[in-house]
Amino acid sequence: MRLYLQAMPATTEAPRYVQIVLEQDLLGGWTLYRETGVQGGKATLKREQFLERDDAIAAFEKARDAQLKRGFRLMFSQGLDGPYGS
Repeated sequence: MRLYLQAMPATTEAPRYVQIVLEQDLLGGWTLYRETGVQGGKATLKREQFLERDDAIAAFEKARDAQLKRGFRLMFSQGLDGPYGS
């Protein structure tokens, strides 16, 4: 699963972005990546690992909700289940 969120600044500065990615590793665990930065500038990447899918999805949703509360807007999503699951 992947989300790309962006916040437009009030001035002529480059927009800030957050990319949240959840991937399953080869051993069956889950890795949550959170990349934040300024478009065209430096970025910070944080990684968190989970053993259970449900814990990983809960962390993914929590990270998404926190950024939406901060005023970021969803620009792109990939691989998300529908509202009723798959």
